[in-house]
Amino acid sequence: MKKKKLNIALLTVSDTRNSKTDKSGELLKKKIMSSHHNLFEKKICKDSVIEIKKVINGWLKIKKINVIIATGGTGLTKRDVTPEAFKFFFEKDIPGFGEIFRMISYKKIKTSTIQSRTCAGISKGKFLFSLPGSPGACKDAWDEIIKYQLDSSFKPCNLVEILPKL
Repeated sequence: MKKKKLNIALLTVSDTRNSKTDKSGELLKKKIMSSHHNLFEKKICKDSVIEIKKVINGWLKIKKINVIIATGGTGLTKRDVTPEAFKFFFEKDIPGFGEIFRMISYKKIKTSTIQSRTCAGISKGKFLFSLPGSPGACKDAWDEIIKYQLDSSFKPCNLVEILPKL
């Protein structure tokens, strides 16, 4: 069976990153491309609920987009607001994503993983993933979870096969 190509929008949330210093966004871009998915669009925005919501809202209106991934803003500081912005749009959350991510992260950074509020959910027939801003965390999230769930041939089941039912 031929693998289904998904259209993925990628957002880096940061007050300090730009196109030259966005290591996590670039890492995810390469992972998306090497998994033979389409990078629909890549943006960078400030750590602001209003700015994040504006980008996500725009992408949710585009039928072609299947997945939205953000990196950054999942910590505990005042400026970390990505989960709040994402959860505003969630029709359903996917708690297992954050749980598995923190389990994987625990093996590397031990109890420091409690500081990550990474999350995932569904909105308007799309999957939304909010990842931490570190390249290592993005690599772990993609390599250990996301790449399998966005692979239409992954068994026993994957997120791609339920896309038409969302």
